[in-house]
Amino acid sequence: MKDQIDYLKVRAALGKITRREFMGRMGALGVSAALANTMLADAVHAAGPQKGGTMRVGIQGGASSDSLDPALAANSVSTQVNRLWGEPLVELAPESGVEGKVAESFSSSPDARIWTFKIRQGITFSNGKTVTADDVVATIERHSGEETKSGALGLLRNIQNVSADGDSVVIELDGPNADLPYYMADYHLMIQPNGGKDDPTAAIGTGPYILKEVDMGVRFIAEKNPNYWGDLGHADTIEVLVINDNTARVAALQSGQVDMIDRVPPRTAGLIERAPNITVRTTSGPGHYVFIMHCDTAPFDNNDLRLALKYGMNRQEMVDKILFGYGSVGNDTPINASYPLYSEIEQREYDPDKAKFHLDKSGFDGTVLLRTSDNSFPGAPDASALFQQSCAAAGINVEIKREPNDGYWSEVWNKQPFCTSYWSGRPTQDQMYATAYLSTADWNDTRFNNEKFDQLLVAARAELDEAKRTQMYADMGTIVHNEGGLICPMFNDFVEATSDRIAGWVPGQKGFGLMNFYAAMKMWVAA
Repeated sequence: MKDQIDYLKVRAALGKITRREFMGRMGALGVSAALANTMLADAVHAAGPQKGGTMRVGIQGGASSDSLDPALAANSVSTQVNRLWGEPLVELAPESGVEGKVAESFSSSPDARIWTFKIRQGITFSNGKTVTADDVVATIERHSGEETKSGALGLLRNIQNVSADGDSVVIELDGPNADLPYYMADYHLMIQPNGGKDDPTAAIGTGPYILKEVDMGVRFIAEKNPNYWGDLGHADTIEVLVINDNTARVAALQSGQVDMIDRVPPRTAGLIERAPNITVRTTSGPGHYVFIMHCDTAPFDNNDLRLALKYGMNRQEMVDKILFGYGSVGNDTPINASYPLYSEIEQREYDPDKAKFHLDKSGFDGTVLLRTSDNSFPGAPDASALFQQSCAAAGINVEIKREPNDGYWSEVWNKQPFCTSYWSGRPTQDQMYATAYLSTADWNDTRFNNEKFDQLLVAARAELDEAKRTQMYADMGTIVHNEGGLICPMFNDFVEATSDRIAGWVPGQKGFGLMNFYAAMKMWVAA
């Protein structure tokens, strides 16, 4: 029997039989489905990447109003497309820390105030131009300039000076920051010729693919960059299809229209997993589904009303009925145990009596309008209805307005005062807070403005004592928990799925979903 099993493993690894055939024949030999799955994965990985073919990605979040300017990337589609053609200075390593991309190495002064990034030699942009330190300097300047609309601006405000020194880039900060390399891995900071100042939407970078067709909000086609310096990108062509509807996205995978999808609805993940040619992939991390209030806009400028809504949230019900176990309870901060310097804050429980107390104290007796869409997070309209019901028990009237999927991120998020939203999280607490809670951050989507919080955030960057830094982050979390405009009921697992036509999935990848949006470039067409 061993010879038969080995023969089937070789055939499967070479793409000579499908996963369904492999599983069926292994079952006939008395091998359990779980063991057969493991054998198949091991065999495919042992065979190594196969080159060629077309890989198709079905992904949620895109809109016709999106831009190819990486500075404006604000959803999953934009991030995925930018990954195809561009690269930042460094990137998150698969397990922990960061690794070089356009920069081959980096170092800092003893006080972590001056950082030097050595630019990788011999690499070119997709237009054939050699990458220089000046291009990197121009990129950082464009994203940190006074007129920029870059989503990375909040991370770059403490840069005092950036300059080229031969084949290196020197970044001088206005104070120490041990997390700066993580900032440089931000997905907005794709290195472009002259920083993208000439044409930020040209999609010219150092990535493994070149965009050939662009239909914004619909489809993108990219072909292999023949001059790419690295080892990413096994398929000749990658096609990204924007499929915002959950049911349509799952159907596209089941029918073979696409090879992988993001955001598998937790409600149907178990059913999808039973399909013989599909594997559901789950990864826990810092991603969180949220309800966000603008702290500077009535009636949400009243903290007692914000507390009333927070106590009116039944978090465990959300995890049970929206995530179906694919996640964990949130606590009105963006930080969970996936962060290295995490410390617990007493869990806020659903309490209609406390919600009613704070509602009465606020003096508010009207109706709050909550905007939502499936495009904000899977099941958001259902989550909104549950929130409406749990608030009603405390006498809080919540009206729900369901917005169109297309344009949600450009017309509702960060513009309307109360809506559902989603954050993938960030590698460090400093980066998460600097991106979305620092008072001056462009993506401060709760309009949170707390002087003590800002001071703690800056001070923590310079604190080299880990215990003291941990306490600072705990204090920041408590401030957001008690005074912020964030209602965070749940941290979601990334739930995604791939077909047996492709192979090479690596579990546990840090960062965003779909292996930090590198799945299409790290996996290969196997059948």
